[in-house]
Parts: sequence; structure tokens; C-alpha cells
Amino acid sequence: MRIPSKWREPFRQASIERQSIGESGADVFRIRLHDGKELFLKSEPLGSLSELPDEIARLRWLNRLGLPAPSVLDTTTEANRHWLLMTALPGRDLASATDLSPPQVIGIIATALRALHRLPIAECPFDHRLEPRIAAAKDRVSAGLVDETDFDENRLGRTATDLFKELLSSRPQGPHDLVVAHGDACLPNFMADAGQFTGFVDCGRLGISDRFQDLALAARSIERNLGPDWVAPFFREYGVVPDERRLAFYCLLDEFF
Repeated sequence: MRIPSKWREPFRQASIERQSIGESGADVFRIRLHDGKELFLKSEPLGSLSELPDEIARLRWLNRLGLPAPSVLDTTTEANRHWLLMTALPGRDLASATDLSPPQVIGIIATALRALHRLPIAECPFDHRLEPRIAAAKDRVSAGLVDETDFDENRLGRTATDLFKELLSSRPQGPHDLVVAHGDACLPNFMADAGQFTGFVDCGRLGISDRFQDLALAARSIERNLGPDWVAPFFREYGVVPDERRLAFYCLLDEFF
């Protein structure tokens, strides 16, 4: 894939390597400059359901607040694609950080989520409550953008339309515990260096949502990467009693994105 024309000359001597970690639908490239500095380039096709413009807006908001996340260096649109150029965060993501023990990983993600969830929701301009998220899920089903081959193992073989009916019927009742949520709180989206949290990545779904939006995906990611025995310690470290119905619902909702 050719990078946008405005960056070809500045990066002519750079090493550009495609990244494979995570499940984002976007293309992500690591750029290593001749002076050793690293940047990241992210690209996604134009379209009404593209998420990269959302990520750009959220990163700029996090940057203004001084919260740990990549800094937006430049953006452009070329070849029917959105492009984002951003800084690299120090360290490695929590799914790849082989120098960290499971208790360290649990401590880092729990502490990072608690800090994010303490932000005043009145200051967050991004609404990811259930109404718009369910509407977005429906739009993705209608557009044929839900990858049915990537469903969790217990849902393989089912259709997106079938799962959407289950989503509507299992929607949590009662008040929601609203926080500023990351929206995709899996281990690959948290960075750490020398045992310290260095920032959030893949922030395109950040916004006001139920606390269990993040806790569900974090717990699922911990189970997959560290093993099921580390899920309970995560909830203890974070400081909440798991709500199994909400955990199941938000994992189901994630199948559509």
C-alpha cells in the first residue's frame, strides 16, 4: 500500500512495517525513521461507517486533556482512504509485554481503567451509550460489515441477524453506571514500559458508556491472554463485583464491531 504523497519524501528513507496485533479493521504501519524515532500510520477506507475520523477526534480530545495516548501529528484523505499519522508510545502493549508478570498486567490495566473511569462524563463530548451503539450495530449488520467468521467460539455458525435479535432481547435493564469508557478495553490497547502504564491506543470507540463496556472486554482479553484464573483478581484489583449479565451483553455487543 502506497502512503499519501505528502509523506513520501519525508519518509523516503524510513522503514515502514505493517502491524498485525489487535483486531482493528484499519491498516496500521510502524514507521522507523533514520534517527531511530518511531511513528505510527493508520489508514481506513472512506465510508459512512469508517471509525478512523472518530479516533482522530478522540485522540485530539485526550491530547488536550494531557491524558496518555498517541499525539495526532497529521491527517489526510487520499486514494479513497482516511490517514492518521501519530506518535508512538513507549513500551509494548499488555498482550505482548513478555517482561510483565500476570499480576503486573492486571495491576496496570485495572489502574488505567479506574483513572479513565474517574473522568467527569460532563466533560466528554462522545456518546457511546447503548442507544447509539445498538443503532450502529444494526447499521453494520445491514451493510454486511459484521465478520461472522470472527465470532467468539460459542457463536460460530450463527448469523449476524440472529445475533442482533439476541442483542435486543438481552439488553440490560435498570440504570447504567456511566463513565468515560475506552470502548475496546482489550490488553493490546494498553501500553506499558518498565512496568508503568504509558497510554491508551485504538481509541476510536472512547466515549460515555456503561462501566461494564470496558470491564467485559478487559475480562475476556485477560482470560484469553493470561487464563481464566486471572479474571477474578482483575475485578478485585479494579474494585467492583462482576455483573455476569452485563459482562455477557457487552461481549455480545462487541461481535458487531
